[in-house]
Amino acid sequence: MLQKIYRKIVNYETMSYLICGVLTTVVDWVVFWVLYERCQMDHKVSTAVSFMAAVLFAYVVNKLIVFRNFQFKPAYLWKEWWSFFAARVFSFVVVMVLMILLVDMLGWKTLRLAGLEIGVYLAKGVTTVVNLVMNYVFSKFWIFKDR
Repeated sequence: MLQKIYRKIVNYETMSYLICGVLTTVVDWVVFWVLYERCQMDHKVSTAVSFMAAVLFAYVVNKLIVFRNFQFKPAYLWKEWWSFFAARVFSFVVVMVLMILLVDMLGWKTLRLAGLEIGVYLAKGVTTVVNLVMNYVFSKFWIFKDR
């Protein structure tokens, strides 16, 4: 029984999704950090732009690497892209609400550790985990499912 569960969890799709998810998260976090720290943009603007960069990256790697979907007919791509985009818009709303709730309303922005502002990054970490799980479910069962 444990072996069956293991094979269900540890397979090409879940492992490649995890790796591509980490890479997508790196894109998201690097863009966020550059905009928030270096360009001194508001955390909401930084979140929005970094999220968009990550979505573009995620579409390509999910389609080609994780779900190995090589259907490139224009009508199919159009439908697939809009499904992907719609799911990510939903994810974006959840992420933004969580960031505003955690950073602005619950005051995580003031959290510091050894003089470093960690609250915004802690909130970003929480939203990243929630986003990763939601996006896997959407991609697996709606966007890139076997048709």
